[in-house]
Amino acid sequence: MLDKNKRYLITGAAGFLGVALLDRLEGLGITNVVTVSRNEGKLIEIAQRYPWLEIIPGDISNIHCLYKGLKDVDGVFHLAAFKHVGLAETHCRECIASNTIGSMNLLDLTMDMDLDFIIGISTDKAAQVAGIYGASKLLMEGLFSEYERINPNTKYRIVRYGNVLYSTGSVLCKWKDLLSNNEEVIVTDAEATRFFWTREQAIDLIFSCLENATDTTPYCPDMKSMKISDMLQAMANNYLPEGGTLKIKTIGIQKGENLHEKILEEGPYSNEVELYTIPEIEEMV
Repeated sequence: MLDKNKRYLITGAAGFLGVALLDRLEGLGITNVVTVSRNEGKLIEIAQRYPWLEIIPGDISNIHCLYKGLKDVDGVFHLAAFKHVGLAETHCRECIASNTIGSMNLLDLTMDMDLDFIIGISTDKAAQVAGIYGASKLLMEGLFSEYERINPNTKYRIVRYGNVLYSTGSVLCKWKDLLSNNEEVIVTDAEATRFFWTREQAIDLIFSCLENATDTTPYCPDMKSMKISDMLQAMANNYLPEGGTLKIKTIGIQKGENLHEKILEEGPYSNEVELYTIPEIEEMV
């Protein structure tokens, strides 16, 4: 579906997944790319790393920035998001402004365009909503479905992820630092299970969705999950200094979280699928 002679917009290219997508596109020889993204520090970094990338600093809640970014594009990767579950509970307005209203701004501006595709990145938190973040992404998915009916000339697609290992704001980054210093690790519930992806798997899923999905039904393959206690043990095996011990403080499931997750509403819970083994997790973390 992608063409070296076409132009593509990435919202949020300065983020964790955005950089991985830029790497993949560059490897495919696709460099006619523009991004609308915030975070000036990261934008300076990616401007140096990808000199072929056209950068429009700004937020997707800013229609003017989106309008400039959409000029002459053939497809859109919509990655920009407010993604921290805990912060979403205390900063609802900012979360909705980015994930829901920002997405609606993008879709409004593309309504009369004949694009090859617009693909949006969603989350397993939208499958069984327990907080603001999941709700904001479920609304985004609903918007994609509505605009698909309005504009049949463009392919609207949705990918649903679990947790991407070491993504920006991931608790794994904090755990790694704490374990490396033989300090106590805070967890919500060691019996909880989560769907985890590597960054490479996450990007593979975007391309698989573009190739195989037929509508805005959230796209996600069957996958294994991880038990938090197994994740902690694997990370301890990798990062605890010699003679260190794994020290855990449990605080209980927080607002906006579930003990076990689903990726699809009718699919299995994360504790009902095959679990990664500790040695497998060690290879991933």
